[in-house]
Amino acid sequence: MSDADPDTERQTPGGKLVDVVLDEASISRSTPEVEHDRAVAIYDLIEENRFQPVGHPAVNYILNLSVIEKKLVLQIRTEDGAEVVTHVLSLSPLRKIVKDYDLICQSYYEAIRHSTPSQIEAIDMGRRGVHNEGSTVLMERLEGKIEVDMQTARRLFTLVYALHWKG
Repeated sequence: MSDADPDTERQTPGGKLVDVVLDEASISRSTPEVEHDRAVAIYDLIEENRFQPVGHPAVNYILNLSVIEKKLVLQIRTEDGAEVVTHVLSLSPLRKIVKDYDLICQSYYEAIRHSTPSQIEAIDMGRRGVHNEGSTVLMERLEGKIEVDMQTARRLFTLVYALHWKG
């Protein structure tokens, strides 16, 4: 008899992202800071993530992210290129959070150039709080579609922000 709790096992995604592709038509070039955050988020996401499309096997996945007609499109394929599922999510629930995050990021990047360490730290704490809020909303939007942990949701939110930048 197994000591593992079956409910816990179902809650722990077994799949993993091995590549993330951002649709170049959905994004525009932005500030060096945003470009850096985007590159770091993709690198970190591929290095460590929990990503399991509901009802699909625990295998390696490739995620294509795009924004089409103000909707977030998550196209998921297996590592060998087989189509798995495409989810289309309204960006409306994230719109205000993305705007707030953008404003606080601008303040943070400006503070890095001209403010004291304590001022930078205060702004960064606010930035992290808004980022967590966006990540939580994204997790809720993915519920029943794709199982992710908070770290994966945080990195995905950074990419949603990068895609949303053009809009």
